[in-house]
Amino acid sequence: MNNFLVRTLSSVVFLAVMLAAMLWQPACFGAVFVIAMYMSLREFMTVTMGQRWLLQQKIVLVAAALAFLLVFGVRFYGIDARWLALCVVPMLALVLSVVMTPNHDTVEDVALGGFGLIYICAPFLLATLMVSAGGEFIGYVLLCVFIIIWCSDVGAYCIGTLLGQKPTSRKLAPAISPKKSWWGFWGGLVLAVAAAFVLHLVGWMAYPLVHCLVLGALISVCGVCGDLFESVWKRRFGVKDSGNCIPGHGGMLDRFDSSLLAIPAAYAYLIIFGLL
Repeated sequence: MNNFLVRTLSSVVFLAVMLAAMLWQPACFGAVFVIAMYMSLREFMTVTMGQRWLLQQKIVLVAAALAFLLVFGVRFYGIDARWLALCVVPMLALVLSVVMTPNHDTVEDVALGGFGLIYICAPFLLATLMVSAGGEFIGYVLLCVFIIIWCSDVGAYCIGTLLGQKPTSRKLAPAISPKKSWWGFWGGLVLAVAAAFVLHLVGWMAYPLVHCLVLGALISVCGVCGDLFESVWKRRFGVKDSGNCIPGHGGMLDRFDSSLLAIPAAYAYLIIFGLL
């Protein structure tokens, strides 16, 4: 099977799973997103820490999964919010495990696990809050964020390929991602704003039009920043992909890199302006 067909089939399956997660029911959303978060965080720590501090890596993964499941349970299944205090347990275990380890030569690596919780776990928790505003499942709100990200990627790829590869074209961040151009950036931004406009027209983004257009631009810009940040991280550790769990596309983190900044930005905007 050639690479193009593999990439296409993988994309179709990934899209179908994402649509089911955000449009079907809370249990499907919880299952898909906790797995995606777990795999993304595991890839991040595997590339970043390798075989060092394996116990601590496992504790960080447990901390992330526990936090997600507790927040999910509180929002959808009536679990008492007091149980969120259990999130302290794995963090305490992480600290104690470091203290009791004989060799502390690379102890600064453990801080990368903490950063992983902020970089990867926090956006997935905010996604859970986004789809559960008002006490009911409103997955289409998060789906709109992903649609805008996907449209931004398509616009950036098409315009960047058409106009951004000329010798005179200015590159967006040549030291980080040599193929990305300003043409692609503006192409992605325009299509993202257009997507937000269409989503407003069909009623999926039920906010005043100006907010929809600002959200479209904000999600596009933050998505690009999230993608570039992952590129910096991969260059630092000398890897092409974060993993290989998605045939033809690399790792799970490669699929969610743009959303890791776009989701918090969109959530913050919606909360600040009382739209969620």
